[in-house]
Amino acid sequence: MASVRRRGTTVAALLALLLVAPACGPVTSRQVHELRVGYDSLDGTRAVWPPRGALAGDAAATAAVTEAVRAWRSPIDDRVHLPSSGILWSGAVDGVPLALVAADVPGESASWLLQLTGRDGRYEVTRASEYTDPGYLVYADVLPLRLPDGRRYLTSGRVERLLGPDGRALMLTDGLTGTVKVPDCRAVPVTATLRATESLPRGRAADRLLDLGAATVDPRYPLVRDDTGSGRRALDGLDTCVLADEQGPFGSIPRRIGDRDAPRSVPESWPMEKVAVRAIGEMTLGGGNDPGDLEQLTWETDAGTMTAVVYRPAGDGTPVVSPADRSNPLQTYVLPVPGQPLVVLTWRGNRDASLSVPPGTPRLVERPGLVVVPMPASRQTFSLATAEKTYYRSAGGR
Repeated sequence: MASVRRRGTTVAALLALLLVAPACGPVTSRQVHELRVGYDSLDGTRAVWPPRGALAGDAAATAAVTEAVRAWRSPIDDRVHLPSSGILWSGAVDGVPLALVAADVPGESASWLLQLTGRDGRYEVTRASEYTDPGYLVYADVLPLRLPDGRRYLTSGRVERLLGPDGRALMLTDGLTGTVKVPDCRAVPVTATLRATESLPRGRAADRLLDLGAATVDPRYPLVRDDTGSGRRALDGLDTCVLADEQGPFGSIPRRIGDRDAPRSVPESWPMEKVAVRAIGEMTLGGGNDPGDLEQLTWETDAGTMTAVVYRPAGDGTPVVSPADRSNPLQTYVLPVPGQPLVVLTWRGNRDASLSVPPGTPRLVERPGLVVVPMPASRQTFSLATAEKTYYRSAGGR
């Protein structure tokens, strides 16, 4: 029996997904050195990822896909463990051979979604994204593809219906949708209806996801769980390409492998679920008359809770976002307002707390739990004194 834990949520229902021996599954003729076709997982009696696609039974295609996956390496040069990986779909789209593989990479304790394209009997990995939920990829029910004609989704055997960004049902052929209109740099909703199964006796009417946009680059996984719909509201009007930039909230904290940054890996600040926003105040900049809104963005990653601030100017101005800050009692953000960079300091839950700023520093905004100051020319330290402890954060300079 397979046990899977998602950060913050024990997925007890998934305990019913049994990994069965290959001799009992849908791939009885599979040789040991080849990838399984489909995945040997059941939710009660329902196969979660059965073999699908017109080439699912083609031994030559399976062998060619296996060789391409065997040759592939992750950004930190780890290889796929073939016995615990599987070909979820193998067929052709617009006449071009295509395979989608759930790849287990044990060295990183990671699951990868590999998209392979075939030509002249050979395959190559053309896209590879790391599944951001720290569990097995095969427990997801909707998987994203990026093809030359745009976004498509592959659904598990548990999906009864899939609604696209426009709220309309998408046509599914062997689990694969047609082309879905997803903008490059805007988050849009995708919602699945899940069938009643052993792990979900009543099914699920709305399994909500956010697609962060068709321009999301590998190895960043573009789908984020949005169970409550808070993420859709939080990201409304925001450019997800800016959010994903190296200086943006979702891309600004690099992953470290050992004692070095791993810039080709998924950033530690990449969102996984629970994206939300709360208003923290107003601010007027540049001599304007109408104040803009300051918001605090929060989200969960596989490295913990991350936060950032968003300034939405009045009218049709372009929002400004800070890099990410790990969750701290005193949050410190550098807000790159053009011509007037700022430091935004926020804290919560302690009315008796007292914030100290360097002498001579003007407080552009001051209210309980929020202080905004100009960006210092040199590194400066700010402190938040509470009854139990004093917290120190630094900002400014280069």
